[in-house]
Formats: sequence, structure tokens, C-alpha cells
Amino acid sequence: MPGMRGLTIMVVTADPERFRGALTLACSHAALGARVRVYCHERAVSLLRSDSGPADPPDLFEHGLPDRSALLALAIESGVGIIACQTGLDLCDVAIGDLVPGVEAGGVMGVVATLGEDRLVTI
Repeated sequence: MPGMRGLTIMVVTADPERFRGALTLACSHAALGARVRVYCHERAVSLLRSDSGPADPPDLFEHGLPDRSALLALAIESGVGIIACQTGLDLCDVAIGDLVPGVEAGGVMGVVATLGEDRLVTI
């Protein structure tokens, strides 16, 4: 859909189910050709770790749904920008290299400064 407004999603909690919702929304919007960014604020950065994080409920796999890491990889492959809060990296005691490949570090000021005409959603 040409001319579609971008979407910036701010994930404000480390709740894995809300994060799945954010990634699903991001992938759907990206599939329509719009710019999409997901900013993980403070402790939500823990959801971006490549080696751990809260386990997904087993019934997701039983129903053919991807786990969080696969959904995150799909978002990145779809062109969704994934941004880890710099303060959150410190709070969670992780380095950018501990996160899944393709995640960049940033701050809320940078996100807001580049919002432009994007819709802003908090989850």
C-alpha cells in the first residue's frame, strides 16, 4: 500500500505475550510495505537476548506458531527495525552482542526525534 504511514511500536514491559503481539503487528505492517520499528524499552530488552529469555508456552508450537526467536528473525528479515534501549542494556546487564543479530542500540529520544509521521503504539 503505497503511502502507508510508518509504525513505531514501543514495548514497555518484558511480557513475552505482549512482545509476540508487537512482533506480529510489526510483521503485518511491514508486509504492507510500510516502515516499521520496534523499540524495546528498559527491561523489555531482555526479550531480545539470543541465548535466553522467558520460555514460550508449549501450545504455541503445537498449533504451528513460531517461537519468539523465529518470530523475531521473521521481523528482522521483513525489514522491521529492532531497537534495544541503551539504558535497558545496562539494566539487564547485557551487551548489544548478546542480542539476536540485527538489533541496534538506541534511545527513546532518538526514536521520538525520528518519528516523523509514524503512528506510535505502546505495548
